[in-house]
Amino acid sequence: MQTSFTPEQLKAPAIQRANEVLRTCVHCGFCTATCPTYQVLGDELDSPRGRIYLIKDMLEQGRPADEKTVKHIDRCLSCLSCMTTCPSGVHYMHLVDIARDHIEKTYKRPPMDRFLRWMLARVIPYPTRFRLALLGAKIGRPFAFLMPDARLKAMLAMAPKRIPPVSRNDAPQVFPARGERRMRVALMTGCAQKALNTDINDATIRVLTRLGCEVVVARGAGCCGALTHHMGQTDLSHASAARNIKAWMAELRGEGLDAVVINTSGCGTTVKDYGHMFRTDPLAQDAAQIAALAKDVSEVLTRLKPEGAAPEPLRVAYHAACSLQHGQQIKDAPKALLKRLGFTVVEPADPHLCCGSAGTYNLLQPEISGELKRRKVATLEAKKPDVIAAGNIGCMMQIGSGTGVPVVHTVELVDWATGGPRPQGLEAVRASTHPTPLP
Repeated sequence: MQTSFTPEQLKAPAIQRANEVLRTCVHCGFCTATCPTYQVLGDELDSPRGRIYLIKDMLEQGRPADEKTVKHIDRCLSCLSCMTTCPSGVHYMHLVDIARDHIEKTYKRPPMDRFLRWMLARVIPYPTRFRLALLGAKIGRPFAFLMPDARLKAMLAMAPKRIPPVSRNDAPQVFPARGERRMRVALMTGCAQKALNTDINDATIRVLTRLGCEVVVARGAGCCGALTHHMGQTDLSHASAARNIKAWMAELRGEGLDAVVINTSGCGTTVKDYGHMFRTDPLAQDAAQIAALAKDVSEVLTRLKPEGAAPEPLRVAYHAACSLQHGQQIKDAPKALLKRLGFTVVEPADPHLCCGSAGTYNLLQPEISGELKRRKVATLEAKKPDVIAAGNIGCMMQIGSGTGVPVVHTVELVDWATGGPRPQGLEAVRASTHPTPLP
């Protein structure tokens, strides 16, 4: 694609990067075939190619974002399926992030839109605030019909029926390896996950220490910054990321780290991009080191080769989170782990398509998200699984709200098969297959 940025424009690192990305696009349109929003809406401007044209025009002209551009960029899930499909290597993720930053700086959204985005950015990344908000949503759910905005109704509907107690494992501390230490790793405990499902971090710590890892929950680490980053709120996202970089570098420079383990794939995609995010910042070198250390938990477990056997012959439908299969290009490791441990693993049709969660997308674009959820749940249930496994808390919440099939994290099944407790999320399976209470 030809571009016409001026030399003055190209002095800005963001425009320089946008120019690089735009010039790799050859207009082939392969991306439209795998874009979820294009499949749902059928509008060229709701495909990656269409959005690329909108972004190019906006940035080249150096003009403020207009309503049309904002509408179609906002509808993008950032699922990154287009990056997997693209034969030219267009780094769409960087381009759409640049566009969102430009929109945030130049476009004044309607009052309700501004309020919702402000609220989400200041609640979800903070576990205590998020817990309080979930409690409020749980109380307010019966009155959802009174809400004047579909997005407020979606927020009430997505609140879980059960809010788990705070896990002691989320506090800064060190969990020693069992037996000989094979690795020393920092575990990213995240933000929303600590309020929505504490079993995931607990299971991760158990299985890693069982396999010889010393696990560190670093003081000062928290939200990865993905949520605010994808809303174009760059100052907030970089502040969160900088805290993580400093916290993990303190451990690296202290007793050392072999990896930063991440069990929420949306966070992992962002942390692995820290080197790019901070490329012009004084933290550039440290950020690049942390990005290189970042590993999805399935990558680390593959290296550690867990041994065990599935305690029950369960049929597991594996849902591939977009941020894992497209953002990090990790496709086979989670399935191989489950198969290695004796689970029967099946995949739904069109596994490359998004479930519609996508961070805050299901809250800000509930209609499109709801249709994608309906399609994803239908393909998963068609496989008649006993349980659905995924590697991202957002996907788990989204799919779980649309099906009666239990949804658990992949690491919970690995933990169970290697000596850990039965995942709490499997109680529905126990009830249906064992009418007599088990000990």
